[in-house]
Formats: sequence, structure tokens, C-alpha cells
Amino acid sequence: MSGDTCLTTTLCPAAGPKPKTCSFKGGSLGNKYVRLNVGGSLYYTTVQVLTRHDTMLKAMFSGRMEVLTDKEGWILIDRCGKHFGTILNYLRDDTIALPKHRQEIKELMAEAKYYLIQGLVDMCQAALQDKQDLYEPVCSIPIITSPKEEERLIESSMKPVVKLLYNRSNNKYSYTSNSDDNLLKNIELFDKLSLRFNGRVLFIKDVIGDEICCWSFYGQGRKLAEVCCTSIVYATEKKQTKVEFPEARIYEETLNVLLYETPRVPDNSLLEATSRSRSQASHSEDDEGFELRDRVRRIHVKRYSTYDDRQLGH
Repeated sequence: MSGDTCLTTTLCPAAGPKPKTCSFKGGSLGNKYVRLNVGGSLYYTTVQVLTRHDTMLKAMFSGRMEVLTDKEGWILIDRCGKHFGTILNYLRDDTIALPKHRQEIKELMAEAKYYLIQGLVDMCQAALQDKQDLYEPVCSIPIITSPKEEERLIESSMKPVVKLLYNRSNNKYSYTSNSDDNLLKNIELFDKLSLRFNGRVLFIKDVIGDEICCWSFYGQGRKLAEVCCTSIVYATEKKQTKVEFPEARIYEETLNVLLYETPRVPDNSLLEATSRSRSQASHSEDDEGFELRDRVRRIHVKRYSTYDDRQLGH
């Protein structure tokens, strides 16, 4: 056997004499190799490798610290031996290929700190930071848990806001055949828009409202438009909920809120321009008595049947 090598095995605990404490001096054994038992894993290496860097291992094998040995002469180190081979490779080459998983890098860094190998500690810290940056979310979507939280988010935001309310459980009727697909399409579109306009628009989700699927658009803290995607339809002897997917309208309203990417200073002309109805059919009669500044452009896909749904004979 020639050169620096390591042999890793697992020892089974056995009854025997207690380890002896001695002061190790490089070359005192007269052998080229040092035999190490690190937490039950056996390694062969040289004093030259162990003393290359100013670490705790150098202190151990240059006579400055006492070491424990068993009856066969193995030097005992009371640490986990899982990463000790990597420690030796770093001492030999001043560089190593770090593990791929964060947990293993953390384990290796803990061992490097114990042995006072600062260069390896720095490598592990840099790798962990790179992995953290790699897994940083592209965008964060707040989920509303209360009306007060929604109000606070919208009022404090310096950006336009798009909110999607989807509440699949808040429905006492059954769904039409393609409603589930359309609900999923609305959610997928929300995710696509949040990625596309990340940083320019604040996207939030609401799961506590009364509607099943509804989009709301805000600018400068004020609600500008609403696209409700649900309607009630009547089948034989039952009511059903129908979910629509007005993709073009949602895109249009999202682009409209981009007009409010300005510092939060009231702009009356902008508010009036975007609040003015472009289609009288999109407003209900209840809106006609309100001042222009109080209006919200509501685009309701929701339609209710006008005929009597009571069963015959009543």
C-alpha cells in the first residue's frame, strides 16, 4: 500500500480494556500511516496530511493535545465518521466536491467547524447560500384570511392589486359538467398573470368570500372593476352552479390596472377615465344613482333564470 489512503469500516462495540490516553508525536509509532477510529469508521492516513493546515487535527497529531488509543493502537476520535473521508480529502487537496443536498452540506459544515477547518466552513456556507438563492420563490402570493387583512394589504400596497376569490366549498348547488374545468382555468390564468406581472402588480388570493369565482381589480387603493365568473342555472328539479372563463375580459382588466403603476397620488382624471363605463350594459340599474367616483365597473358573467323553479302543483 502506498500513498495516502483511507479505509472505512464499521466497528461493533466489544468489551475490552478502556482506551488509553497518550500524547501523540508524529513519527512516534515509526509507521507511515496513522490509524484512526472516527465514531466507528476506520481510516488510514499520514501525519503529513493531518498537520498540513492549522486545525484541531494538527494540534492532536503534533503533540499539543492528548489523544485516546485502544489496545490495538487505533486513535479514537469521538465524532461521526460519515464525512471524515471528505475532511481528509480537503486536507489533501484544499478543495472537494461538496454534497448535492443541503442537509449533507450542513452536516459537513458542522464537522468542519468542530475540526476548525475554516476554509471548508467557508465553502459550505457559500454553497448553502447559492442553494438558498436557487430556491427563492419567483413571486409570493398572499392568501386572505380575514376582511381586515384584505383591507390592510390593498391600502398599504403601492402597486395595483388583482385579487382572485375562489371558494369551491361555499356552494350549496351542484356544478355543471365543465364548471370544474373552468374553475381550474381561472386559477391557472391567475398563476400565469402573477408570474408575468410579478413586481408590477400585487396578486392576492381570497378563499373566504361569498362568491365561488370572482376577480377584483384595484388601483391606488380603490376598487376599479370586478369580473364575476359564476351563474346559477336550472336543470330538471335542481339548481346548478355554472363557472365561466372570460379569459379576454380578465386580461383586459389586468392591463387596465397597469395604468396605476404610479406613486400613490390621487389622479382624478385617471380615476374618472378608468371608471367611466364603456358599455352601459355592464352596469345594473342600481349603479345609476351613484356618483362617478363611487362606481365599480362590474362585469358579471353571472346570470339568473327568471322563470319560477318551484315544482308543479305548488
